[in-house]
Amino acid sequence: MSSSDVELPEVASVAQDLIRFDTTNHGGGRAAGEREAAEYVGAYLERLGLTPEYYEPIPRRTNVMARVPGRDPSKPALVLHGHLDVVPAIAEDWSVDPFEGVVRDGMLWGRGAVDMKDMDAMILTSVGDILRGGEQPERDLVLTFFADEENGGVEGSALVIQNKPEWFDGATEAISEVGGYSIAVGDRRAYLLQVGEKALIWIRLVARGRAAHGSSFHGDNAVTRLAAAVAALGRTEWPVTLTDTTREMAERLGVLTGGSGDADEIAAATGAASGFLRSTLRTTTNPTGLTAGYKHNVIPDRAEALIDVRVLPGTEDAALADIRRIVGDDVAVEVVHQDIGLEVPFAGDLVDAMVSALDRHDPGVPVIPYLMGGGTDNKALAYLGITGYGFAPLRLPADLDFTGMFHGVDERVPIDALEFGQRVLTDLLRTY
Repeated sequence: MSSSDVELPEVASVAQDLIRFDTTNHGGGRAAGEREAAEYVGAYLERLGLTPEYYEPIPRRTNVMARVPGRDPSKPALVLHGHLDVVPAIAEDWSVDPFEGVVRDGMLWGRGAVDMKDMDAMILTSVGDILRGGEQPERDLVLTFFADEENGGVEGSALVIQNKPEWFDGATEAISEVGGYSIAVGDRRAYLLQVGEKALIWIRLVARGRAAHGSSFHGDNAVTRLAAAVAALGRTEWPVTLTDTTREMAERLGVLTGGSGDADEIAAATGAASGFLRSTLRTTTNPTGLTAGYKHNVIPDRAEALIDVRVLPGTEDAALADIRRIVGDDVAVEVVHQDIGLEVPFAGDLVDAMVSALDRHDPGVPVIPYLMGGGTDNKALAYLGITGYGFAPLRLPADLDFTGMFHGVDERVPIDALEFGQRVLTDLLRTY
């Protein structure tokens, strides 16, 4: 049965529509653009009786926002935000067309199914259910869909908060992606609620040497120098350093796993989620790109590597000093982009409300705080004093490597998980 023959619930249908917009973002200003996807979102909001505003600071890099009046205007507004861009997908590596929105095996497949057009669809349809039912959310909602998140938001949320801060007037808290989903811990289920994000530092390593003929006896090869530095950095085993969040995460997971108390061992016992969670305990330095040379028989005088560095909040300077020590004085370290880390307590009215909403729809399942290894547009909103959380609720099958779907091949999300997430989110918006 083809995807066009499947009758989908609205949340999955909207997610499918969004996947079919190719909003690929290669970074560095090379992007397909989010304009058509933003216009689709704006049209949906208009059908709900809302008035969307668009902001396109760079051609085709479109952001869209609408404010939903709440029942109690004395309460601070809540921001619900998502991003409309996606990382590239190499079609020949996939078993389906990454931009077709295929439905197969009870799942919606495509680039963005997990990161994060699923949550975009949950936001839209949850608000849709409330407004079409003649209701209002408890408080004002600021619905915002950003461009360029996959490039650190430099052409998206960073420009929005700089030039359109009034969009967020009265808002003190925000909800977005990469939290609220379930993981399997042995034979039990638990939900992760994101209350922090590591800081991102994108660096470039530059090695210089002397150009020469490829056949020469040559001791000043930039590629060799760079390769040694990349290998040294990529193989570095960074030590575990616990924060308040990761210490509490380990304690709560340890109760479920019967772990020894060693945070790394406890995280390793979480099955498919273990790589994701172990990354939250330490600095990571992953090589992601190499550039050198222009002909097979020419030794180049310059070689470059891109390294994706993620560090715990407050350790940025120390990590950069360690990186420079590891790669050595012969290789330059250039910071291409750097943002901030975030960490807030696993406490407060909104946290209580999110935990309670999950419990109403999946009773008795523990909710555990975690500090995400990546980052979201919550970092941009933090400059406006808005506290951000990751809460895109999904009840997932135990055998699905969900965290591996982020930026992975054959990205997909169960349709029943989307329906669950919409119900939980709608419940939260009605009551908080």
